Amino acid sequence: MSADVPEVVDAWRMVAARREFVDRLPLSAFPRLREVLADDEGEVAYTVSFDRDALQVPYVELGIEARLPLLCQRTLQRFVFPVSLVQRLGLLRSGDDEGEAAEAALPPGYEALVVADDGAIRPVDLVEDELILAVPVVPVSPGSESVERDWPVAADEEAQINPFAALSALKKKE
Repeated sequence: MSADVPEVVDAWRMVAARREFVDRLPLSAFPRLREVLADDEGEVAYTVSFDRDALQVPYVELGIEARLPLLCQRTLQRFVFPVSLVQRLGLLRSGDDEGEAAEAALPPGYEALVVADDGAIRPVDLVEDELILAVPVVPVSPGSESVERDWPVAADEEAQINPFAALSALKKKE
């Protein structure tokens, strides 16, 4: 286990060495993620593990723990969204002519990660991608009440003539 995660690693060498990295970073270190957050207070704890499974499929496994500050779309108040996930990414070579077949051959529960022949990947980018995917499309703080209301139709809207009323006269009577 290593606490100093290199900026770029060779995925194929890390798989062969069965390396694992553990680190903590502030939310401010993730520029793409910051765009969807209410602020960048907090940190992310993560592990990045490289290995092969029983079927000899090379993979990188991400374990991520974070508390993301989001803006509730109902109350417009800041709330903390807990994220705790483990994601296994099956490593595929980019020059592989059978790319789709190789992706379909991954075991259940794996996501595909296409890696260049030189094996260069940025672990922090993988963590950031998973955090972005964990953010709800419409963040809503737990316990906030939904606003449901019947809005009355305005009298002038109700009085408007139906634009399709003329079509009913064209309808053939049988």
